[in-house]
Amino acid sequence: MAQIFYLIGALLAGLAVALGAYGAHSPIDEVQLLWIEKGARYQMYHALALILVGLTLTNKRKFKSLTVAAGCCFIAGIICFSGSLYLMTFTPLEAGYVTPAGGLLFVAGWVLLAAGGPGGKK
Repeated sequence: MAQIFYLIGALLAGLAVALGAYGAHSPIDEVQLLWIEKGARYQMYHALALILVGLTLTNKRKFKSLTVAAGCCFIAGIICFSGSLYLMTFTPLEAGYVTPAGGLLFVAGWVLLAAGGPGGKK
């Protein structure tokens, strides 16, 4: 499971860089630029959090399920938060009602990661 979170985090971080670069160099309006920048920024933060989850799980026996749940929240949060912003950037669809759910998933992920602790084999 640790390797999966690490791999997904690394891939999502690379995708955040690509989407951020696209936003910086494409002919989109100011609102769309704000959406893509915010989506890419939060995707990067939480992709790095997924890498942290993967690294934490490599040394963890105690409270492992909390850390796995944190990783799942980060992935779901990226899909809901950043995904809805990207959807509004690239399509005429209004998906802004999904964005706050992604933010709540991010918060839940951080709380679960904190509750799971830094690791340890005891």
